[in-house]
Amino acid sequence: MGLADRLGKVTGSTGQLAAGMVQSYEEKSSDFERFKGLVHVKLVEGLGKQLYSNTLTSERLHAEVYEVLQKVLKTETKPLSTGDRAKLVQEVIDDVLGFGPIEPLLRDDTVTEIMVNRFDAIFIERRGHIVLTDLRFTNELHLREVIDRIVSKVGRRVDEASPLVDARLADGSRINAVVAPVAVDGSSLTIRKFAKDILAMDDLVKRGTISAEAMEFLALAVKGKQNILISGGTGSGKTTTLNVMSSFIPPDERIITIEDSAELKLEQPHVLRLESRPANIEGAGAITIRDLVKNALRMRPDRIVVGEVRDQAALDMLQAMNTGHEGSLSTVHANSSRDALSRIETMVLTADLQLPIAVIREQIVGAIDLVVHQARLRDGSRHIMTISEITGRDGDNILMQDIFAYKFQDPTAVIPRGELVATGMVPECLGVLLERGVDVPKTLFRKK
Repeated sequence: MGLADRLGKVTGSTGQLAAGMVQSYEEKSSDFERFKGLVHVKLVEGLGKQLYSNTLTSERLHAEVYEVLQKVLKTETKPLSTGDRAKLVQEVIDDVLGFGPIEPLLRDDTVTEIMVNRFDAIFIERRGHIVLTDLRFTNELHLREVIDRIVSKVGRRVDEASPLVDARLADGSRINAVVAPVAVDGSSLTIRKFAKDILAMDDLVKRGTISAEAMEFLALAVKGKQNILISGGTGSGKTTTLNVMSSFIPPDERIITIEDSAELKLEQPHVLRLESRPANIEGAGAITIRDLVKNALRMRPDRIVVGEVRDQAALDMLQAMNTGHEGSLSTVHANSSRDALSRIETMVLTADLQLPIAVIREQIVGAIDLVVHQARLRDGSRHIMTISEITGRDGDNILMQDIFAYKFQDPTAVIPRGELVATGMVPECLGVLLERGVDVPKTLFRKK
């Protein structure tokens, strides 16, 4: 009788998962995989539903695995090496208590993103490059079990009635899972890992993300309560830049952060963190970014920091910036500084208040002072491409000038090289900053 057949007495999804895993193990010639299958079967038989509950501690599970391992090895003629034994125990624990084959990736600090396209295709991003790993889940059932375990830990569920889930793990990592019927080729899972180390201004300068002169200007602009919008594509580093810029807010100010998934790490003493909430399974109880922005205005903020504006909240953000809440910071998905303003304009239009375009653009000009655009280049490196100032309107056109711009040494090179340099334009906001007690050296804008 095969291992999979021996699981007939185990019922439910746990039994199905183990049976599917063992069947896969039996198809492999590796003694190591066969041992792993045996150990897993014995654990399922011994612990039943407890195995995939949250009641087992790591210490208890380690002890159970070692005990079962010893029993299994007594019945085998082929011994395992000490290294293989340690690897076996760790992999079984990862499958049971952790998140299966992606557990080592979660422990690897060099991995910034994990992308499971299907059970047998796991990609990672490391140092800006996306590569295919040799890791895989046993089958679709195994992947679904891990997805269910992940989302249940954050009080969410994913199934045919609710096939999409976007949530945050306890360590701040962002997860997105898609299952059937939406996921055609099998369930997918994306995890953007939360950086453990808080990057500082010097770190971005050392990495070449921004020049020292441009960073000094942004630091002074934040202290001088300029409203700043950070734009860029997915994975361009907007949140990292927002976090660094938020660190320049004086410690005696009351800061309210608003995010879909709480990622910002502000070290000032007076910070209130708000996080949106999706609707429950009945479709009720949703708390949107717009709801939080409206509520934040009643909380006596000195600064409002919005992780990302992506809907009608853009209107409330503009109104907040225009009604005495200077120094607000936010991000938006866009391909350029100019495109960022178009995106804000489009989002305001979705509020369906029948506002004329001229009024919306007037609101934008009055609200936003600076636009910082960031991009990820072909080699995976992230750079500030432009720091632009909104200077006014000319008819229906919003006027902007680039204060700093990224200059390529050779735009056609396979690995682009360049630096962020001053354009020679002196910001018009220097007078306002001086009135607020912030003196910005004009030497920062000297063209090289």
